[in-house]
Amino acid sequence: MDISTLANLINAIAVTAGVIFAAAQIRQYRQRRQRDAMLELVRSFQSPAFTAALRRVLSLPDGADAAKIREVLGPDGEDAVYLVSLTWESLGVLVFRREVTLDLVDDFFSGPLVISWQKLKVYSEEWRRALNRETGNEWFHWRGKDVGARKNVAADSCVRSAPQLALIL
Repeated sequence: MDISTLANLINAIAVTAGVIFAAAQIRQYRQRRQRDAMLELVRSFQSPAFTAALRRVLSLPDGADAAKIREVLGPDGEDAVYLVSLTWESLGVLVFRREVTLDLVDDFFSGPLVISWQKLKVYSEEWRRALNRETGNEWFHWRGKDVGARKNVAADSCVRSAPQLALIL
C-alpha cells in the first residue's frame, strides 16, 4: 500500500468518525433540550399559585357543579378551577404537539390530573353547555380519562411483573 492510498484511507476514517461524532452530539443535544424543557415544565407546575389552586380543587367533592364549587371554595373558587383546568388543558396541547411525552405526563401528573377530572367533570360539562363550546376542556377531559385508564393498565402489569422483578433483584 503506497502513501497516497494510506492517506486516503486515514482521511475516510477521519471523516466517518467525524460524521458519527456529529450525529452523536446532535442526538445528545436533542435529548438534553427535551429533558430541560420537561424539567422547566415540571417547575412551572410547582408555582405557589398553581399549587394553591390545585389544593383547593382537590378539596372539592367528586362531580362538583358550579354551585357546589362556590359553596365549598367561596366566590373566588372558580378562579382556582379555571387555573387548574386551563393548566391541564395546556398540558394536553403540549402532548398533542409532541412538546412533552405522555410518559412524562403520566409520571408527574397522573394522580392530580385524574382526581381533578373526577372533581371537575360536571363543572366542565356545564361550562361547555353555558358557552356552547363542545371543545371546551377537551384536552383536560382526554388526559383525565386516558391517564386514569393507562395507570390502571400499568398498575396491573406492575403487579403481575413484581415477582419477576424480585427474581432479578
